Amino acid sequence: MTSDDAWIGEAHPYLAPRSAGQRDAWTAEAAARGRKGSQRLLTVEEVDPPGPVRDFFGVGPGERVVVRRRLILLDGHPVELADSYYPAPIARGTPLAEKGKIPGGAITLLATLGLVPEDEPLEDIAAAIATIGQCNDLDLPSGAPVLVLTRFVRSSAGEPMEVSVMTMTRHLQYRQRKQAS
Repeated sequence: MTSDDAWIGEAHPYLAPRSAGQRDAWTAEAAARGRKGSQRLLTVEEVDPPGPVRDFFGVGPGERVVVRRRLILLDGHPVELADSYYPAPIARGTPLAEKGKIPGGAITLLATLGLVPEDEPLEDIAAAIATIGQCNDLDLPSGAPVLVLTRFVRSSAGEPMEVSVMTMTRHLQYRQRKQAS
């Protein structure tokens, strides 16, 4: 995706449980712009989490979490790597820990488990140089810049439930809402 393809992104559709038969948020967002959004599940596994994920979930050394790694495509071209992490006690024994598409997506499944996302997750955005693996997966030249958006999601009851790390090749714009003081 080039900067000419920029559109304003909002987290809300990605944090709302989907109704039966409803498209996933990425497919729907791309379709609304006359494009084809899809994703390919790369792997599902239990891993030692990176530091920010470990800290957010409050897991100790040696404790593992479940990660679902996906390649996000726009019109058949890779535009993002998305790694979504879940606490193992939440994910084990559910489709979150299994390789396969989750009807309605992970947020819909989590809602059926009683974990409804909070209204305002914390999002951290950083610029980085793509790693060799990211360049290969995203079809980028060596040394290409990427945006890394990390979204920390708690349930409406305050329980840490998901961390998504999205490595993007696209231009990103955000709309902010003014809060009353």
